[in-house]
Amino acid sequence: MTTEALNRLKTAEAEKITHLDYFNIGISVDCVIFGFEKKELKVLLIKSDLEEFADKWSLLGDLIDPFEDLDSAPYRVLKQRTGLDDVFLQQVGSFGEVKRHPSGRVITTAYYSLINIRNHQLKITDNEVHWHTVADVKDLAFDHKKIMDACLKRLRVQAMDEPVVFNLLPEKFSLRELQDLYQSILGIKLDRRNFRKKISLKSWLHDLDEMENNVPHRPGKLYKLKTGLKTTTL
Repeated sequence: MTTEALNRLKTAEAEKITHLDYFNIGISVDCVIFGFEKKELKVLLIKSDLEEFADKWSLLGDLIDPFEDLDSAPYRVLKQRTGLDDVFLQQVGSFGEVKRHPSGRVITTAYYSLINIRNHQLKITDNEVHWHTVADVKDLAFDHKKIMDACLKRLRVQAMDEPVVFNLLPEKFSLRELQDLYQSILGIKLDRRNFRKKISLKSWLHDLDEMENNVPHRPGKLYKLKTGLKTTTL
């Protein structure tokens, strides 16, 4: 490098001083946790602790600590808010509208997961954290409704191409339960025959040669996801 080129270089400290506003931007993470219960797709929400959003629900999120890695933060948030520490989180994208946070410029990265509600009991319920039916969620604090909808869109796109939705079901399930799940995700009624035909073409299911017990309808056959298929790639 020439002397002239070296003279044009600046230190990191000088860069910070001349661009102070650029280095005063907050970074946060938000977790969109989906579950399935009583034929409804659910999302885990918590009461906002900001006065500006009094009585509004929000996603599980927080600012990233100064010395915290981005991908470590959502796991820390989920552990602190719910006590859950065995959930796989997938990064979806970032949201950075200038006025999305009332305290100042904050850019957030969204992560989401699909979990079986019965296998993941909440250990902490501060700020009234609990499950809400996705279809009933009309407004959230910040831009969290937009973030939730983006994650739902991702789920809808991948639901018929990858076996990710089986995270929401028990190990053994009927085709009726599976169709109920897809209907709750897609928000539409599916034709029974067409749905079963499409699912059979996927070759995802293993027939257990067992029948449902203690159900208010005609018992259906039970299935499970074939061994070796990945469900954590969202």
